[in-house]
Amino acid sequence: MNAKPIVKWAGGKRQLIDKLIKYMPQMYNKYFEPFIGGGALLFELMPSVAVINDINQDLLAIYKCLANNENYKLMIDELEKHEKNHSEEYFYKVREEDRKPEFNDIPIWKRASRAIYLNKSCFNGLYRVNSKGYFNVPSAKKLKVKTYDVDNIKRLHNYFVKNDITVLEGDFVEAVASAEPGDFVYFDPPYDPFDDKESFTAYTKFNFTKEDQIRLATLYKELSNKGVSVMLSNHNTKFINELYAGFNVHVVKAKRMINSDSNGRGNVEEVIITNY
Repeated sequence: MNAKPIVKWAGGKRQLIDKLIKYMPQMYNKYFEPFIGGGALLFELMPSVAVINDINQDLLAIYKCLANNENYKLMIDELEKHEKNHSEEYFYKVREEDRKPEFNDIPIWKRASRAIYLNKSCFNGLYRVNSKGYFNVPSAKKLKVKTYDVDNIKRLHNYFVKNDITVLEGDFVEAVASAEPGDFVYFDPPYDPFDDKESFTAYTKFNFTKEDQIRLATLYKELSNKGVSVMLSNHNTKFINELYAGFNVHVVKAKRMINSDSNGRGNVEEVIITNY
């Protein structure tokens, strides 16, 4: 029984699941996803052994709570509290919490539930932070907020506690350090921007630069030479095609769903790049 992402995430892969499954290897040992985001492919596949990673601490708090029985229950109780107390004023009160010095010391279940609540009640379900790392998306002005689907979150919780899922926080290079021949790595990094369009990369206060794309391409080649199956998603830009010249490049159409300006939404070309 497959599950769905618990949060809406910019660049989420629900719309491309069929294509990703089409181009991924039919057999593999351990599953790695160094830019986990909303986890759409992970939750579709539900591999029994996986290593997931991100640098967004709010996002990782959610996955760590799903993997722990006590924190999971506390997170659910806190989500119920958020739903009960929701209002325009309450939303902004919760949003301002990360400006306080003591925010980094709050329990992980409180941090996770806050992230989910804000994601479900903010404008367009967009997770975005400013240069200081503060969540800054305005309210969606909803009268009521449903923070989670009961069946889906139970499915996710069972998946995390009953399987060998390692949750890491750090650089993507370190996240795949233990990958061996026969393993499968899926890279879904912040995308290289099109020359004439703005690309969303504000998942954290740290921007993903051209140098990071080059570093990622180098890692891709190292893993490939090692015998690891590697698949990567990105925009279909000249820069990305040059970086991955010699590998299999599959062009797919995708819809850009999250943009504060409706004119910025629409069909875009993406690539799924494989080394097999």
